[in-house]
Amino acid sequence: MTKRRAEAVGGESAMAVSMEGFDGRRDSGPPPVLVACKDGAQGQLIASQLELDGYVAERCQNAKDVLNFVKRRAFGVAVLDLALAREGDVDLVSFIRRQSPATQIILLFEMSRIDDAIRGIRQGAFFYLPADTAAADVAMAVNKAVRSLGAESALGQLEAKQFHEMLGASPAMRRVVELITKVAPTDSTVLLLGESGTGKELMANAVHRLSRRRDMPFIAINCAALPDTLLESEMFGHLKGAFTGADADKRGLFEEADGGTVFLDEIGDMALVTQAKLLRVLQNGEIRPVGSSTSRRVNVRIIAATNRDLERAVAEREFREDLYFRLNVVQIRVPPLRERMDSLPSLTDFFLSRYSQRYGKEIRRIDDHAQALLSSYSYPGNVRELESIIAHAVIMCDRDAIRAKDLPDSVREGAGSGLALPYHGPGDLPTLKEMEANLIRTALERCEGNQTEAAKKLDISRSTLWRKMKEYGIAPPS
Repeated sequence: MTKRRAEAVGGESAMAVSMEGFDGRRDSGPPPVLVACKDGAQGQLIASQLELDGYVAERCQNAKDVLNFVKRRAFGVAVLDLALAREGDVDLVSFIRRQSPATQIILLFEMSRIDDAIRGIRQGAFFYLPADTAAADVAMAVNKAVRSLGAESALGQLEAKQFHEMLGASPAMRRVVELITKVAPTDSTVLLLGESGTGKELMANAVHRLSRRRDMPFIAINCAALPDTLLESEMFGHLKGAFTGADADKRGLFEEADGGTVFLDEIGDMALVTQAKLLRVLQNGEIRPVGSSTSRRVNVRIIAATNRDLERAVAEREFREDLYFRLNVVQIRVPPLRERMDSLPSLTDFFLSRYSQRYGKEIRRIDDHAQALLSSYSYPGNVRELESIIAHAVIMCDRDAIRAKDLPDSVREGAGSGLALPYHGPGDLPTLKEMEANLIRTALERCEGNQTEAAKKLDISRSTLWRKMKEYGIAPPS
């Protein structure tokens, strides 16, 4: 490449902008590029320019070949002629986004098809250019797409690391984090299961933030919060006059989320008639507003969550089996907070920072006694309850550290299910380890040495109790 050409692409050749992680190898060179142009001569010019810049470019001239190429190989960038994208019954933009979510798509369009180009961007394409754009300028756009691809990969790795640190390192949560980081880059549906308040919306948001849809809307819909008729209108919109009170056309939340993610919370409470209409979205990518006789295409990823046993609901004919299988492509069970107490310090730090900023306070820490009370509380309301507790404590706190008196009465009275030590003042404050050791001794005594029962009382596993007894030199009572 000449010096003038290198400057034209911002001083970076394809080799310079090659990214780590596209195919799992370091320094693997620039990702391959697919050039799909109906005009063979134009496709040849673009491919030749890309090859001069160090790329490996594959060419094709019809929609069928595009499908075959994308099925066989993962491309970093696809330069796609809109004349092919709308050829036949297959929407190539949507197909590429589903088949290879990491691929950046650059659309070439005739001016008469500008609306199709804009629609392609909403479906997730990276950029669009007029069809008569010079090959050198198309190559510049490809370089920009590759740099964006590298930045997205780095951002995703950073957010995954922060997400992992916040959730803790228990085996159950390591499995959750592993599943989320694997499924996020795809467009697969995800089904989140777990008790109320375990943080399922936090998990759904993490899937969205770690995906290529991160810059598009994330819209949460609580399926249990609205009557069936209003829920359908909220999701899919309605036309003026469709029902009493429908004074104007209204776009539904699925259209508002086009290109992004829809999180359907408490989906187990959705009525069967609405389930059937949701199934159409999953099958065809189409919605039909209330009162309309025509469908509209949308490109959304669906993440669903429930605290119900959906398999039982299917057996009892309260939930559609076909919808269950559509949603249950990747299932993630989110354990209750009492089963992942190692997450507590990072979660409390997260909420402490959030509410200190929200309420304009400079609270730097939680003192040892308050931390001991938080550690010995059972959290029947899970992460949602923890968030409420920390928000309450921040409001009550008048120093730079949260103290026991700042916590809600329910925590101070219910910590350790009555096993916490009495506190008489700062002069006799035990350390956190002393508190934990005494809680274990008290639990063993009350359970007459039965370690399995003691572990249940303390809401920890039998192996964790054994390890802590060994750490603190605690022998089981005779």
